Amino acid sequence: MAKHRIYSISFAKVYPLYVAKAEKKGRTKAEVDQVIAWLTGYDRKKLDAQLKKQTDLETFFSKAPKLNPSRALIKGLICGVRVEDIEEPTMREIRYLDKLIDELARGKAMDKILRTN
Repeated sequence: MAKHRIYSISFAKVYPLYVAKAEKKGRTKAEVDQVIAWLTGYDRKKLDAQLKKQTDLETFFSKAPKLNPSRALIKGLICGVRVEDIEEPTMREIRYLDKLIDELARGKAMDKILRTN
C-alpha cells in the first residue's frame, strides 16, 4: 500500500498554518508551541531544528523525543473522521495535532487541551 502524500509534507509548511489558525482566533504562537511540546516532546530548540531541516511529517512524528502517553485521551472528529478510530499510527499522530490545534483555536482552556483535568 502506498503511503499517504501527507506524510511527505514538510512540517515547516504546516507549522505556520497552525500558528495562523491559532492567532486568527486570539491565541498565540507560544500556545501552539506548548501544544506541540506536550504532544511530541519537542522543546523550542529541537522544534526550530526540525523546521530548519524541513523535516517531513512522517519523520517529525517518528523521531519525536517523547510522544505523550496521554495523547490517547484525544477524542473527537477531525476532517469528518474520529481520531480514536484511525488505525494507521502516523496518520493518527498527525490528526492528534490537528485536533489539538482546532481545540486551541476554538478557545478551549489549555489545561483541557493538554488533558491535565
